[in-house]
Amino acid sequence: MTNPHFAKSLAAQLDQFRSDGVYKQLLYLDSPQSSRVKMEGHGDVIILSSNNYLGLAEEPSVIEAGVDGLRRYGAGTGSVRFICGTFTIHRELEAALARFVGCESALSYVSAWNANEGLTTTIVEEGDFVVSDALNHASIIDSIRLAKAITKCTTAVYKHSDLDDLRAKLDANRGARRKLIWTDGVFSMEGAIAKLPDILQIARDHDAIVIMDDSHATGVLGRTGRGTAEHFGVVGEVDVITSTLGKALGGAAGGFVAGPAALTDFLTQRSRPQLFSNALPPTVAASALASVQFAVAHPERVEQLRENARYFREQIIEAGFKPLPGETPIVPIIVGETSAAIRMSEMLLAEGVFVTGFGFPVVPQGQARVRCQISASHTRDDLDTAVRAFRRVGAKLGII
Repeated sequence: MTNPHFAKSLAAQLDQFRSDGVYKQLLYLDSPQSSRVKMEGHGDVIILSSNNYLGLAEEPSVIEAGVDGLRRYGAGTGSVRFICGTFTIHRELEAALARFVGCESALSYVSAWNANEGLTTTIVEEGDFVVSDALNHASIIDSIRLAKAITKCTTAVYKHSDLDDLRAKLDANRGARRKLIWTDGVFSMEGAIAKLPDILQIARDHDAIVIMDDSHATGVLGRTGRGTAEHFGVVGEVDVITSTLGKALGGAAGGFVAGPAALTDFLTQRSRPQLFSNALPPTVAASALASVQFAVAHPERVEQLRENARYFREQIIEAGFKPLPGETPIVPIIVGETSAAIRMSEMLLAEGVFVTGFGFPVVPQGQARVRCQISASHTRDDLDTAVRAFRRVGAKLGII
């Protein structure tokens, strides 16, 4: 018989979540991820909550590549890579990813979370100093916490995009064996872009290593979608880039670390999430490779994404909302309390627009928001329809 108090205590906390208006309800789709989907209980819905930035999750060539990969390689490796062997599709994918982000080599992981965790905990040692932007993704935060627990390294957090604070933190740790700066390329809840050229110069001045998670920039920023480095014209200058295959590059799953060949070789030898996890399913590796190839061959898709994001931002401002400023496809609209953000998302869904409300602890207290994410696959009609729904809901809630 199971312990009756365990489930009861969890149920009580869940009831509190519901009472506070912060309980998250899963919604189920019965069609491919796209600009419009079929959602159980809601019919046809416009999606403004997907990271499917380039619309490749339903791209026929990407889907077919995944099917071909499944037929050729089967369902999976059946064990971890160094024990049972690695499929050639993984090598092809990793080479393509390295070229795409401007690094010498890349190594894939089953998730971007695993990539960040496997990187920090493997390369950091006692005597090292790791400094992280205050708004970095939770995977970066937890990877540093784990590394500190394992290695007893020194860590610090600098105020979001505050370069003077970053310099001060580095100056205070000049005696560290190695200094590592961790930053997002695009901060997912803000849509803000890291001040990468300045960070690179600060790293040179302090003999530090720059590690950038480019998950929301890969396939999004830059003329050809190569990310934050291309956006600023510094491709090849970032020491280490991590990113995801679960957003613009097909939207399935997986992540990677890119950098010097010695780094990926070292991770192959010592990174625990790599050593003790099966490789990406071949269908995912094949569809992700096709996504990279599609992005390279179709830079106009990146331009369409940029144009859609610009248009939506203009229209939502004209409607009376005040989104956080930015130039990415992430358009956050601040509404205040968590319950208000969730209520707004519920009312928008009733209008046929799916956009998620985020509150504490994902964002600070009092800064809850609905985060709109634009895709290249959105039509002008999709965006106009969504803005009209925002007008109606915003008026009912007294936001506009």
